[in-house]
Amino acid sequence: MAKKYNLYQIDSFTKEKFTGNPAGVITNADGLTDCEMQKIARELNNSETAFIFSSDSNEYDVHIRFFTPTSEVPICGHATIAAHYARAIENNLDASRVYHKTGAGILPVDIIKENNDYKIVMTQGKIEFGDIIDGANKEILLSALNISNRDLLENYKIQIVSTGHSKVMIGIKSIETLNKMQPNYDTLSKLSKVIKCNGYYVFTVDEEDNDILVHGRMFAPVIGINEDPVTGNANGPLGAYLVYHNLVEHNNSLFKFKAKQGEAINRAGIIEVEVKIEDKKPVEVKISGNAVIAFKTELSL
Repeated sequence: MAKKYNLYQIDSFTKEKFTGNPAGVITNADGLTDCEMQKIARELNNSETAFIFSSDSNEYDVHIRFFTPTSEVPICGHATIAAHYARAIENNLDASRVYHKTGAGILPVDIIKENNDYKIVMTQGKIEFGDIIDGANKEILLSALNISNRDLLENYKIQIVSTGHSKVMIGIKSIETLNKMQPNYDTLSKLSKVIKCNGYYVFTVDEEDNDILVHGRMFAPVIGINEDPVTGNANGPLGAYLVYHNLVEHNNSLFKFKAKQGEAINRAGIIEVEVKIEDKKPVEVKISGNAVIAFKTELSL
């Protein structure tokens, strides 16, 4: 007998349908196999689809797994926002904190209820600073992005940073250069296998804008995502990176900023990032955002 699954398409980091970052969500995924989840993610063809499973432990409320069209990933920012937004709507949740088990560990998510709607705050995983990309790999990277050393922000090292799912941080001077960028995806895919990092976050810092500090674009072709519209697992690590390298001013306890992403592909969205600081070092990252349901349907398998 066919089982019916609740399937949502949710746009994260926006309140306007068909902008921000779309994610598929199945809120009652119990019983789905790995193969079925991969097929569903491929069919929906969003950068990620989230599958919510019941908890079998008192340590967490739900277990969420994340699939790109080609592979499972440990965690995903916009799909986390989408999953908990769908769950909050479906269950008419009050403001609360829930814990979800992910590939990056058991982490808290705060459900904020405001104006009969929800904002979702995701605490990300452990902050880890990886390799600095230099030498031949840097040359390959810049060539693949069709930029040069002259385009790079001074004192901004090209570095792998993770809060559960690593990205390469690449700071450039000009938003015009950012929006005109046409990467060589094949070269980026090959380089990902060498440097063991699947995503590249190219960003520029706008110190003149009081509201939006960062504009960025994220490319991850090796996992089937040529360009991701608005990326939690890029902007979160970026916040940690900016604090760690002393590139921004803060009060030594908290650094908050907003980033806008997706403009170049007409899927703009805004993400809020909050970095907790101790002894001038980043110790915890949270990202938050709004969401909107694009559509809801039922899948029979």
